Amino acid sequence: MTDSAFAFGLGVGTHNSKGEWLEVFFPRPILAPGAALVDAVNACDSATALDESVLRKLKTALAAAGETAQAELAGRLMDSGRPVVAVLLREDAPPANVPEGYLKLHLLSHRLVKPHGTNLQGLFGVLPNVAWTNEGAVDIDELAEHQLAARLRGELLEVSCVDKFPKMTNYVVPSGVRIAHTARVRLGAYLGEGTTIMHEGFVNFNAGTEGPGMIEGRISAGVFVGAGSDLGGGCSTIGTLSGGGNIVISVGRECLIGANGGTGIPLGDRCTVEAGLFITAGTKVTMLDAQGMPVETARARDLAGKSDLLFRRNSTTGAVECLTNRSAVELNEELHAHN
Repeated sequence: MTDSAFAFGLGVGTHNSKGEWLEVFFPRPILAPGAALVDAVNACDSATALDESVLRKLKTALAAAGETAQAELAGRLMDSGRPVVAVLLREDAPPANVPEGYLKLHLLSHRLVKPHGTNLQGLFGVLPNVAWTNEGAVDIDELAEHQLAARLRGELLEVSCVDKFPKMTNYVVPSGVRIAHTARVRLGAYLGEGTTIMHEGFVNFNAGTEGPGMIEGRISAGVFVGAGSDLGGGCSTIGTLSGGGNIVISVGRECLIGANGGTGIPLGDRCTVEAGLFITAGTKVTMLDAQGMPVETARARDLAGKSDLLFRRNSTTGAVECLTNRSAVELNEELHAHN
């Protein structure tokens, strides 16, 4: 028997006129498939579309391996007449082609891995820029011809967006979530049970929420928001794609980022950022004691990951201040002990 692999998926997708993949839909991806499944698909693992004879053999092999659901899916895909692919990721390596990239995005949106739980290095270079239309994915270079053909039929080809990433809900709708504006959640987002994304909320790929939570702001690529946290209207989080920073931004549990506020540092649990205040790593923060008196000034990066903090701006001086349910002196001593 062969050792187990990282992930597997049977998918159906779209080619351009050159036979190149534009996108792939994986309805039943598997994380850590067993050895029996790996042995069943070894003969046809490829980014090349599978023909009917190979799919028939795959269906038989999957059934013999006890993979009933995957065998049934292979049968349905065999009858579709659409390009079909079987992707077996033997290890969690960077995606090498479009089907591999789409399988990894599906793993995230199916909640099989959390953000940063799979290697997405080089994904942007792998995925093509696509026109997403009411007739599906269209190659940018072929869009004008599709538009003309639609007009000649007396129809209109609606182009909803031009992007490397489609909206998540055309591929995956996780259980127990509300999404007011589906175009604002990309495939590859992870939405935990109980998450609500309001109309102005946005969730990028490789980012998301543990759930439950109310999201009215922007969750940038790489950012994960803990359970019970709320992001107010218009607020932002600095993602791992912004400015080339290496610090992974996260928001802990039961946090609140006020409307039009934001954070460029990881927040611990039960932290609050006042509405309209954006904290960056270099922000000078005045630490206050239990009586509200200044104790010391620190950089916000020194407070990264600390819990029970309230960040606010002094309306008189304009200084950014930090209060905590512990004394500021105690917190400062802890910070200096780790310098």
